[in-house]
Amino acid sequence: MSDLATKGVTVSLGGRKVLDDVDFGAKRGDVVGLIGPNGAGKTTLLRVLSGLMAPNQGTVTLEGIELESIPRASRSRRIAYLPADAPVHWPLRVDRLVALGRLPYTGLWRGLDDIDTEMTESAMARTDVLDLSDRVISSLSSGERARVLIARALAVEPEVLLADEPVSSLDPYHQLQVMELLQDVATDNRIVVAVLHDLTLAARFCDRIVLIDDGCIAHHGLPEAVLTSDIVRGVYGVETITASTSAGDFVVPWRRIDSVDQSS
Repeated sequence: MSDLATKGVTVSLGGRKVLDDVDFGAKRGDVVGLIGPNGAGKTTLLRVLSGLMAPNQGTVTLEGIELESIPRASRSRRIAYLPADAPVHWPLRVDRLVALGRLPYTGLWRGLDDIDTEMTESAMARTDVLDLSDRVISSLSSGERARVLIARALAVEPEVLLADEPVSSLDPYHQLQVMELLQDVATDNRIVVAVLHDLTLAARFCDRIVLIDDGCIAHHGLPEAVLTSDIVRGVYGVETITASTSAGDFVVPWRRIDSVDQSS
């Protein structure tokens, strides 16, 4: 039984089905990678899992309890959602922005206690942003800001971390750091679901892959079962280079199929 699950979830936006009868499941201890072409429905599924969007049909459950029946205050402590390119509307210092992750515990008026401060500083250390503490968020690069926002999500200490493209603006060093961090979060008996476009990182760091195409789950399972040349070619329209090494398997998108056709 999955700890976080959907059953028959359908979402329509603007008269178009964005998700169509989706059954999804994730267990504690797993990093689940959501992959698929642009517009396939990955972000919509993540928002449904977070409770930020109600499906037109179907249910979402957390440990067997329907998500909509869990009080909002409890849900905000149990689930952290990290949107892609999240806007920051105020010129906050980094340490104060990360501390907002403690709002589900402090409320709007109570200040940080020792535990809140410890959780905030721990999250900043884990994402390598402690040295940015007194910087204003608007002064940071896109990669630095991405790591700060990940720290804010980690400060919640959630049971479920839902991350939409958490490494898209990061350099290779910090991409690896964040993926290792997501693994570390999951091994602490938590659930991590991340939308990823880098198939190599997905193959290396995810315990399971869910491939969404045109609003439906086209394939799911272990990375080596989903990220095959035939599946990637059929869904993405690209040819890949795949190999197994002593450090693990990797898959690299190599060229577009239509470019091959044009050159032949």
